[in-house]
Amino acid sequence: QVQLVESGGGLVQAGGSLRLSCAASGSFVSSNTMGWYRQAPGKQRELVARIFSGGITDYLDSVKGRFTISRDTAKNTVYLQMNSLKPGDTAVYFCWTKLSGMNYWGKGTLVTVSS
Repeated sequence: QVQLVESGGGLVQAGGSLRLSCAASGSFVSSNTMGWYRQAPGKQRELVARIFSGGITDYLDSVKGRFTISRDTAKNTVYLQMNSLKPGDTAVYFCWTKLSGMNYWGKGTLVTVSS
């Protein structure tokens, strides 16, 4: 059973940093595309960053240069390092992967950036 468990959210001032972690239930972190989505109140969920099996990454334009996605395959964990946070980054952040054509999500972790 695929499980994704996020942690690391919290309240931070603008300009601060947070690191989110996503613990996966299996070794698919190395062979699957893994990603982070976010959903702000009243808005649609959007893809923030993803890392492909070969290690290539891509990012939402508004977070480029500030956020970094990475993975530790030995720990079956994916990270999202978030620097220079802005109030507009406030959202629930979800870990995501897709296996055998099915999307899997964690329950999310709340990030609140105060001005």
